[in-house]
Amino acid sequence: MKTDLTELRIRHMRHLRRSARVTTAQWRRKIVYWTAAVLVGLVAVGFASAADTAAALRTRLVAWDPWIMLALTPAGLALSTWLTRTWFRGAQGSGIPQTIAALHLENFAIVDRLLSLRIAFGKIVLTTMGLLAGASIGREGPTVQVGAAIMHAFGRWLNLSTVSVRRGLILAGGASGVSAAFNTPLGGIVFAIEELSHSFEQRTSGTMLTGVILSGVTAIALVGNYTYFGHTDVVVPIGISWIAVLTCGILGGISGGVFSAILIRTSQGLPGMLGQFVARRPIAFAALCGLVLAVLGLASGGITYGTGYTQAREIIAGQTSYPASFFILKYIATIVSYCSGIPGGLFAPSLAIGAGIGGWVAQFLPHTTPGAVVLLGTVAYFSAVVQAPLTASVIVMEMSDNQQVTLALLATSFLAYGVSRMICPRSLYSALAEKFLSVVENTEPPPAETPAPAERP
Repeated sequence: MKTDLTELRIRHMRHLRRSARVTTAQWRRKIVYWTAAVLVGLVAVGFASAADTAAALRTRLVAWDPWIMLALTPAGLALSTWLTRTWFRGAQGSGIPQTIAALHLENFAIVDRLLSLRIAFGKIVLTTMGLLAGASIGREGPTVQVGAAIMHAFGRWLNLSTVSVRRGLILAGGASGVSAAFNTPLGGIVFAIEELSHSFEQRTSGTMLTGVILSGVTAIALVGNYTYFGHTDVVVPIGISWIAVLTCGILGGISGGVFSAILIRTSQGLPGMLGQFVARRPIAFAALCGLVLAVLGLASGGITYGTGYTQAREIIAGQTSYPASFFILKYIATIVSYCSGIPGGLFAPSLAIGAGIGGWVAQFLPHTTPGAVVLLGTVAYFSAVVQAPLTASVIVMEMSDNQQVTLALLATSFLAYGVSRMICPRSLYSALAEKFLSVVENTEPPPAETPAPAERP
């Protein structure tokens, strides 16, 4: 009897020791996750600061002599393309297609190269360089890839072997990047579900939510609880004011759908002699794109350079009225910037173009508050480009700190999404991710980018 009791106690002690070891390992892993999420927030804030500094320096240069951009922009884009192709292969483009592709790749050796810290560093430096040179790009898409790279690096440090867990970290990193970049925690969560993963798995949801919260709190602790577009009190009451919903939804859907279709087509290679020139002389082509951007900047008085956040804020606040030429030239500048092959995102320029469309439409709709029409134009074009209506609605709602227009934003966003799908049946980011996957899966060893800048994901 005593022997049985002794054996029972020994087994019980062994069980307690194993449980303690498991609990300790779990807590160690959680602490590492939390540390990574905080680091994503810190890096996102630093990235934003660097981008703002580059934009301010460019503005001072333009004020000193606008013609200097004829030299700075071509040289900047050529240098960025050379560095991307030489040292930071995989850093080109917005970074969202790479993150989506990483979530579907079975070969984690490829993922390790695609989401390396070196690529993340290059993404930050080269995007900042592009903004200094005057390219029409944003930093939000790049922040998604940077956030995914940081979380993936911590996962490698923990020697995680479970595919679902590693993918969960990548998803959490991408969502955390959006949350910290926009200061839109809910937008980061919806973006991860709607665009990055197209699902919501119980195994990864906790990690993603925790990452979004911690990265968002870190950003707020450093720069305050700000909103990019300030606080708006506009409303869109049901009735005649909803003509703006139909107008913005249709116009935004058409323009955004055409934009996505053009970018998907150019990712497959430009036609004719131009395509051959791009394949043979990608750096010279990037310089040519820079010259086009400089000419557009000179023609617009410099308002097509950079992210477009300043113009979007002014339009939404009603501080300035821009002509229709603003969103037309910004539209062209963003396409040219994409085709050049440099790192840079599409979120910020899309928001600026949408605000420009809304500001132009508002003058023809006297029954709706102009500020409300601008928000509807912004969400319509943004939704049509990314084809993620929930994400577009939540991000614009959080960026303007206005829940009163939620229903109108959702209606406009889904209408624009439907119109865009009729023009461009494939989602832009998904199509670019598929192109990327087809390249890395059919090449041995798989490259970190497509061969030519016009074919990048």
